[in-house]
Order: sequence, then structure tokens, then C-alpha cells
Amino acid sequence: MIPVILSGGSGTRLWPLSRSMFPKQFLPLTSERSMFQETLLRVSKVTKKAPIVIANNDHRFVVAENIRDLPYNKAKIVLEEKGRNTAPAIAVASLIAYEQDPEAILFVLPADHTIQNIDAFYNACLKAEVCAREGYLTTFGITPEMPNVNYGYIKVGTKIADSSFYIDSFKEKPDEQTAKQYIDDGCYLWNSGMFMFKASLYLEELKKYNPNILLYAKKSLDNSQEDMDFIRLSPSDFVKCPDVSVDYAVMEKTEKGVVVELDASWCDVGSWDSLWSVLDQDSNGNVCYGDVMISDSANSYIYSEHKLVSVLGIENLIIADTKDALLVSHKNNVKDVKNIVDKLKLRDRPEGKHHRTVYRPWGHYDTIDVGLRDIVKRITVLPGRKISMQKHEYRAEHWIMVKGTANIVKEGQHILLNENESIFIPKGIAHSLENKSSDSIELIEVQTGDHLSENDILRLENFYNE
Repeated sequence: MIPVILSGGSGTRLWPLSRSMFPKQFLPLTSERSMFQETLLRVSKVTKKAPIVIANNDHRFVVAENIRDLPYNKAKIVLEEKGRNTAPAIAVASLIAYEQDPEAILFVLPADHTIQNIDAFYNACLKAEVCAREGYLTTFGITPEMPNVNYGYIKVGTKIADSSFYIDSFKEKPDEQTAKQYIDDGCYLWNSGMFMFKASLYLEELKKYNPNILLYAKKSLDNSQEDMDFIRLSPSDFVKCPDVSVDYAVMEKTEKGVVVELDASWCDVGSWDSLWSVLDQDSNGNVCYGDVMISDSANSYIYSEHKLVSVLGIENLIIADTKDALLVSHKNNVKDVKNIVDKLKLRDRPEGKHHRTVYRPWGHYDTIDVGLRDIVKRITVLPGRKISMQKHEYRAEHWIMVKGTANIVKEGQHILLNENESIFIPKGIAHSLENKSSDSIELIEVQTGDHLSENDILRLENFYNE
């Protein structure tokens, strides 16, 4: 059984924590590990096979870094230049798995779910595996805890075995009245977006019901390029795949679909209120993260990334304070947070795309201050990593080492820069920086000039295809 982790989402409803360049699946929202890592660890108890990860090209180094901390050093990371929904992504994974083993079973999971009852999850996986080996396309249906308008539903049909049913039909996200009717009926499960089936069977059914997806998924893989740890799908081929979910493309049409009921305290952490619901709350129903002081308040989520946040006399609010953005919303309105993100994108505001801390393949930087003719950054370079040889046309840079020792190359001259030492890089001068130590190093960079932009970088060598 080969795990397939779908990790292409942007998580706009959890802004400002989740941004398009660093979305929710890579954040430690429910534990000390990211949701992506928790998903990998959870599925590692089901199968020891190396996973296939389908990810956005913009997230490639974050994915690789998340995997590097876990016992999955042979994971295949497949990169989409532009996402085309779940059906094409699973088609690519099926083609890769089928090439390895024509009898391979795929276990497909989104990277951003939480499951609290792990034993129930494992038991459901065993039942799903039986169905998959018997020639069914198997999905997992969540035992609904209450009417919920944020999830699609599956109406169960004839019972096959314990907790396993033929699928009667799929239902779109309902309104409140319809959702209540579904719960009262007792024949409906939440659609989890998790699947288990033979790769060969999925390819057969896809060819029957949506052959264009299979055609262009295969072409994108045939014309892909291997780059370091990554498989880059051919963008010109993959973009021709119809943008459609696996439900629409196959599951709603096939006669071989079954659903296994899963009652395991599952949650698709897609919004602030759902995140609040899965975290430990105090006696007044509050969830606090960071330096928070709270009084006479109830049923709220308060997040502080970098400073004291004090709240008094509030209830049913979401307050999320990051280094560069603050969100205050009533819990009833959090479904509309994506409207704020859309406005940020229309105005080309960086807060809609990046955090103040930006992650790169060599480490990360935090933009501390921005002036008219200067920018100050705190830069962290990971052990064994290197900032590529480059130069700038419009800006000069001052580097001050605050932790560790950097190996600098400045216009061909090799220099060791120790703590409390500094170096000046005039504009137009080729330079690079390398961390040869076993610990991260940190430096303060002060950029000065008339035009300060990340576009003002001429890379003379490019280790990471940035």
C-alpha cells in the first residue's frame, strides 16, 4: 500500500496564519509538528512504503524540509506548476505506483486533516484495504457529529460488511435545513476526501469516464523532469487536464464505489472555528496561543505570534495576531475570511501571499524594518546550506554576524565572518554565503539603495532552481 499525500491547497480561510506561499498544512496548528508531518506519521502506522507527495511547485522546499525531519527520505515529491484539482493529481500518483507494482494499492489522504481516535482510524483502514483488494474504489465517510454545511455528504446504500457500504450518491455542501435532514435521516456520512483503491482500477475507471485527464496526466509525467528530490510535471501538458475533483471525475460515475464509515474524531481543519473546536479549551471555552492575557471572555480563539495580546469582555471571537497582520472576526463570519484574501490579492498586498518570515531552500529571513531607502532583515542559514553566488544592480548590503561563522565569497575573495563582525557588499559585486557548520547561523542584513526589491537578484549560480 502506497500513501499518496495531496498537499496543494492554500488554506485561505485560515489567513493570516495560512498564506499562499506557506499554507496551513505546513503549520503546527494542532501539535508541535506541522499538519503535513502529522499526516505522514499517522499513515506510517498503516504502511511503511515511501509516500508519493503531490505538491505545488511554490511549496517544494517546505515539503522537502518537512519530510527531512521524518523517516521518509525516499519520498517521491511530484510538483504541479498549477493545480488541477484531485482527479489529475491522483492520476499521476496512480501512474507512478502502477509502474512500480501493477497490483499497488493507493491510500490517498489530504495533508491537512486531524484525527484524534487513531485506533478507530487504523481499524477503518483495514476494512478499506479489504474492499480495495476485492476490486472496489473505496472512500471514507465520516460519522457526522452534527449538521454541517461545510462538508459534502455521501448517502450510503446496501451494506457490504461491517461499516462498509455501496455508495448510493454524493451530495454537495448543503444548506442548514438540508444538513439537518441528512442527520435525521441517518443514512448520510461526511465526505472525507480520503480514498483507498488499486492504482490499476482507478486508471481503468478514469479512462472510461474522463479519458482526457488520463491522457494529459500521462503526457505530463512522460515529459516530466527530475530536479534534485523532485519530479516536475510538464506544465504545458498538465494544465490541459480538466480541473475536476476525483468525486466528479470517477466516484460519482463508477459502479465500483464503496464507502467505509470512519468514526474517529476527524476534522478537516478548514476554518478558524473548526480549528478552535479541535483544540483544548479552558473552562470558559477559550483557546489561547502565545503571550495572551484574557479576562471575562468566553468561547474565543486568541493567537499571538510575537507580542502581548490582551482581551477583555469578549465572546465568540477569533483574534489572530501575526508579525504583519491582525484578524478580528466573529466566529459566525470566519467562512468569509477568504474575501479578505481576495482583496489583498487584488491590491497586490504581500500579506496575502507571504508571511513576514519567508522560507527559502537555504533557510529563512524575517523582514524586520522597511524604510524609504533601506530594508533590515534577520537571515538564518541552515547547516550545510549556501546562498547562491549573486549580485545586485541597485542595492548594497551590509552583513553583521550575530550567531556562528559564515564562509563568504566576495568578488573571488574568501572571507570567514565570525560573530560580532561585519562586511560591506557594494552593488554590482558578486558574493555568496555558506554555512559549513553543524548549527544554523544568523546574520542581520541591511539593504540600502534607491530600488529595493527581491527582483534585483542576478544569480550567477543557482543550486536550488529558485
